Formats: sequence, structure tokens, C-alpha cells
Amino acid sequence: MSLEIIGYLCALIVGLSMGMLGAGGAILTIPIMVYLFQVEPVLATVYSLFIVGCTAFTGSINYLRQKLINLSSSLLFAVPSVIIMFLMRKLVVPAIPAEFDIAGLHILKGTFILGFFSVVLLFSSATMILGGVKKEAQKKELNNKEKATLILSGVGTGIITGMIGAGGGFIIIPALVLLAKMPMKEAVGTSLIIITINSLTGFAGDLTGNYDINWFLMISFLVVSIVGILIGSALVKKVAAAKLKIAFGWFIL
Repeated sequence: MSLEIIGYLCALIVGLSMGMLGAGGAILTIPIMVYLFQVEPVLATVYSLFIVGCTAFTGSINYLRQKLINLSSSLLFAVPSVIIMFLMRKLVVPAIPAEFDIAGLHILKGTFILGFFSVVLLFSSATMILGGVKKEAQKKELNNKEKATLILSGVGTGIITGMIGAGGGFIIIPALVLLAKMPMKEAVGTSLIIITINSLTGFAGDLTGNYDINWFLMISFLVVSIVGILIGSALVKKVAAAKLKIAFGWFIL
């Protein structure tokens, strides 16, 4: 079986993960692009923003129909996240030199981004595994402290989204569930909306950059991923999402 066929099978898993967990799109998409499709790491983050953003938007439609999206929390999180993420993609990422030295080590830009991404993966996996299966929160209005926490979480997500081309679901979900006390399934739907805004805004900014985009690869991967998220959105009604978080945490670890 060729690496490309394996890559498209993994694209299905990307969609399944996002549909059931509201996270995992970029966590899987970037390594798949780099190691299975041989895409250069920085360009892989561009592809990831488009694929994850469009996939998340498709999945969010089903959650919106079920009234499982908190629009007010989405805006609190997304606005600061989008602003910071856009600045990261326009100013910080292009400013990173192609090669540089840290403590005597010679590092390439692509290696640095993958290394940063690996640290994020470890953090994400630990959050999901250690979070465990907890009692489901009940819907309620956010107090001022929780609103401020969401805004600060949005800023942090924007930094990571901008650096590694991630939608940020692995940060958004814990923030919504643990800090904003949002029910898990509502957090998944809300996460998809935030990921959509973050990712597509970041991709729009990248279109002004000097990137040689393989549109066929990006769109064909997206189509398979969308099939996955439609399946995942249907399956989430029958599976305990909290338990899936733990399994997914071990998988990305």
C-alpha cells in the first residue's frame, strides 16, 4: 500500500476525530502531510489551516441544528484568538529565519516548527489523559471570571494556531469544559465553530504569502476528511465523548 493511500485513509480519521471530539484536526493533518505526502513542514501548516477550517465548518452545521453550539462563548474565544493568530501568521512565522543557532545547535525553520508542534502534542495528550471521565457540567451563564478566562485562553490558542497551523481544538475543549464548565457535547460543537474562524482566517492571510500550494492534494484530502466528520458527528450521539478523549490522548501521545 502506497504512502498516499495510507494518507487518505488517515484523512478519514482526521474527520472522525474532529466530529467526535471537536479536536485533533491539525494534530493529525500536519504529520500526515509531512511524513506521508512529503509536504514541507511550513507549507503543511498552510494546508492544515484550510483542511481543518473547512472540515470544522461542515461538522458544525450538524451541531448547530442540534442547538449544541454556544455562540456567545464562541465569540469571546474566537475574537482574541483570530487577532493574535493573524498577527502570528503575518509577522512572526515569516520572520523566523530559515536557519538559526540555539545553544550551539544548528536548527532549520521546519525542524523548529515540528519541535514546537511536538511539545504541543505532549501537552494536549496529557490534558486529555489526565482529564479523565468527569461528571458532565450543566448549561449555565458564564460569570465575569469565566469570560475573562475564555478571552485569555483565546489569546493562547491564537499564538499556537499561528505558529503551527492548528485549529486549537486540543486547547479549546479543555478550556470550555474545565474553565467555562460547558457540557462536553456543547463544547465539541462550540469548538468546531471557533476552529472554523481561526483556521480559515489564518489561511486567508497565508494566501498573500509566497506559498506553492498543491490545490489537488489539499482539496482531495479535504473531501475525505469531510466524509469522516459527517460520520463522526453521527457516531458521537452513541459514544461517550469523555472516554474517547482519553483514548485519543493516548493515541496522539
